[in-house]
Amino acid sequence: MSAPVPVPPDHASGPVLELSTARSGIVGNDLTVKRALPGKPRRMVGAWCFLDHAGPMDYAPDHGLTVGPHPHIGLQTFTWMIEGEVMHHDSLGNRQMIRPGQVNLMTAGRGISHAEVSPGGESGRIHAAQLWIALPDEERDREPAFQHCPRMPRVEQDGFDITVLVGSAFGQTATPRVYTPLLGFDLESKASARTTLQLDPSFEHAVMPLEGSAVVGGQEVHDGELLYLGTGRTEIDVATPGAGRLLLIGGTPFGKDVLLWWNFVGRTQEDMETATADWNAGRRFGTVPDTGLEPLKAPPLSGLHLRN
Repeated sequence: MSAPVPVPPDHASGPVLELSTARSGIVGNDLTVKRALPGKPRRMVGAWCFLDHAGPMDYAPDHGLTVGPHPHIGLQTFTWMIEGEVMHHDSLGNRQMIRPGQVNLMTAGRGISHAEVSPGGESGRIHAAQLWIALPDEERDREPAFQHCPRMPRVEQDGFDITVLVGSAFGQTATPRVYTPLLGFDLESKASARTTLQLDPSFEHAVMPLEGSAVVGGQEVHDGELLYLGTGRTEIDVATPGAGRLLLIGGTPFGKDVLLWWNFVGRTQEDMETATADWNAGRRFGTVPDTGLEPLKAPPLSGLHLRN
C-alpha cells in the first residue's frame, strides 16, 4: 500500500445491498490479487479491514507468492488456503506450511515481522484469501503470536459445503482466536444450489464470490465484486447458478477510526511514523530467519498526511 488510507468507522444503519468492485493489486514479485477491502465506498466490515483474493491461478517455477520479511502492527493477518501451499516464517521463530483447508492466523500486536513464500523452484497453483483484522484499542499492544489451524469445522447444507473460518455458525465454532465479535465462512457448491443463512442482526456482513457468481438477497454478484449487506439481518438467501465459492464475513461495527499505512494498522500518524522508523532502524520487529530474502523497505513517509 503506497498511500495512507484513513478508514472511518462504518455507519451501518440497517439492511442494504451495496455492490462494489475489487481493484487489482500485486503482492510479492508478480502475484495478481483482487483487493476488495479497503475500497470505495466500504472500508471495513466489522473489524475486517483488508481483503485480498488470489487466484485460482497456475504459476510457473519461482513465480508463486514471494513476500520478503516485512513488519505489522495493530492487526491480525488471516490466511485461508483453498489451493496450493505457502510457507510462513516469522520473527517468533515459527515456520509453518499452510495447505488447502487450513488457516494461519498471525497476531501482530505491538509488532512482528514475517515472510510468505511458495515452494521454491516449482510450478504450482494457488487460490487463497488473506484478510486483516483490526485489533481493538485494548489489544493493539499485546504480545505477538501465531496460530496454525489445520482442521476447520465443516457442514453440508442444501448443496453447499460450508467451512466455518471464524466465530460460530451451524452449530460449529472455529478455532482462530480473535478479539472482537467476528464471523467468517466459505461456501462451496459443486452445482446449482440455494440456501438460507441465519445471521446475527447486530453484525454487519459482506459476501465476495471467490469463484463463479451468486445471487445474494436478490442481488447478483460476481467474482471480483463485494456485496455489503449492512446490519439488522436475521437471514439472507444465497443461490449459485452452478459451481461456485463464496466468502462471507461479518462482525459488530468497529466504531473506531483506523489508519492503514503500508503494512500497519494504527490510529494516528504518529503510530505510523514510529513503526516505520523502528522497522528501518532494525528495532521492535525482530528478524525473520532462513528465508534468503531481503527485507522489504518501508515506503517514504513524505506522503503520509492524515486527512481529517
